[in-house]
Amino acid sequence: MTAAAVWTAAGSLILTALAGAPASGAARLPGTAAELRGTVVAAARARAAGIDFGACPKARDLPGTLECGTVPVPLDYAHPDGERIRLSVSRVRATHTDPRNSKRRVPRQGALVFNPGGPGADGTSFPLMGLLPEWKRVAAAYDLVGYAPRGVGRSAPLSCQDPKGFFKAPAPAPTHPSRAYKERRVTEAKAYARGCARRAGQALRHYNSLNNARDLDVLRAALGEDRLTFVGASYGTYFGALYATLFPSHVRRMVFDAAVNPAPERIWYRNNLDQSAAFEARWADFREWAARHDDVYALGRTAGQVQRSYDRARERLAAEPAGGSVGPGQLQGLFLTAGYYDDHWPGSAEALSAYLKGDPKPLVALAAPHREGAAEAENGNAVYTAVECNDAAWPADFEVWDRDNTRLARVAPFETWSNVWANLPCAYWKAPRQRPLDVRTGPGELPPTLILAAERDAAAPYDGALELRRRLAGSVLVTERGAGTHGIAGGPNTCVNAYLEAYLLQGRLPARQAECAPRAEPGPDGPTFHESRARQLRDALKNATGRPAATR
Repeated sequence: MTAAAVWTAAGSLILTALAGAPASGAARLPGTAAELRGTVVAAARARAAGIDFGACPKARDLPGTLECGTVPVPLDYAHPDGERIRLSVSRVRATHTDPRNSKRRVPRQGALVFNPGGPGADGTSFPLMGLLPEWKRVAAAYDLVGYAPRGVGRSAPLSCQDPKGFFKAPAPAPTHPSRAYKERRVTEAKAYARGCARRAGQALRHYNSLNNARDLDVLRAALGEDRLTFVGASYGTYFGALYATLFPSHVRRMVFDAAVNPAPERIWYRNNLDQSAAFEARWADFREWAARHDDVYALGRTAGQVQRSYDRARERLAAEPAGGSVGPGQLQGLFLTAGYYDDHWPGSAEALSAYLKGDPKPLVALAAPHREGAAEAENGNAVYTAVECNDAAWPADFEVWDRDNTRLARVAPFETWSNVWANLPCAYWKAPRQRPLDVRTGPGELPPTLILAAERDAAAPYDGALELRRRLAGSVLVTERGAGTHGIAGGPNTCVNAYLEAYLLQGRLPARQAECAPRAEPGPDGPTFHESRARQLRDALKNATGRPAATR
């Protein structure tokens, strides 16, 4: 997830020029005049100071074209002269080289800022995506910019517990938990909320989506951009939508990939209920796919038989964890990841198949927690929790959670209760809550924007993309029909990528909502798209640095 700057006449002129946020955005969230004024002050200072880009920390295996720097932002935008924190920023300058015609020089269009979502995800590695074929045309025209949002990574990192105790493995994952189990998880959620409050103190309240949107405007100014070009994925679409509502005149182009439902009444409790229901459908997609490849995996010739194979594995792991650290909770986590990305299906199915045949090694390799990554995982979870808990009111009575999720688990048992435990600290949160902004722009307020969505995305259910399109006047939705991978920009679907490039490079959108056929279904043999892309990136890094890329 400092000292005050000295004002100059030039800074005052910048302040006047940047005060372009319309009253409509602020009017829908009473009490933000001080924060809006603080954002203008911070952005003016950032424009005057710029970013002192230089070598990146731990840059031995990174190409010299990747530069890093920091941008100071107010911890509390209502008090821009108070404490400031620094956001880590990375950049690769536009290559100006057309990958289709090396003799043609491509004019620079400015900086393109990317956020990968979360909350709690670190985007500082994004500029390296310009080395990959799917991003080279965009990288020719734009400086690719990534950053770690407040609380994340090196950006004033947030922590709620000792990372050494973060991974609890092996772990259970009951689909219909007992009263005693629920009481234990309530106790743990209360302790986690107390840990966040104790470790962060008064700063905790300032880790929220509205501040992430304000930080984005300061970053825009620090990059010297009058208007922002932004690609947000997953959660990045939500605070991107907040940005579009608060600062529509500062937007050049915005891409919302895997859009979160921004309706205020769905932030965040009801969005999580929707997500749990959607993951049941994706779990069914996987089981049907595995059944079609029963000759390879022997998990069953119907989705129901695949479910029974999974249940047998759960029972065995509950009795004797694989490798001492993979229990039902780790198994469920592995297949939850497969619910996000269908090219993880082959590896997950193979690991389950091997385990049931007596070989636990593939399952342990994929599902066991990596202890060396505990600090990073704990940090990401702390930011996720803080942002979602701070953004809106949550039910404070566990009986409400119990009622809603017991009902949901009858029809959607796969993810429902694990989603509850991930978010339950919000019931006992110590910091004041925000009131969600009514995301909405009228005709002509905002330049046309592009929304990308997979029709069967479970992490960001498709209704969210439809809702965002209704709320942002002039937005256009491109749907990957019949697909469910979470985040589709720069993936294997050439139809989706053509719309993305046309918009980012030419500002061109389809005249009406558009559709793309689904990507090819993963096969049981050969590398997945993620594996192929990782190999491409490793090769590109080797060529750029002369050294093999480091691997974990």
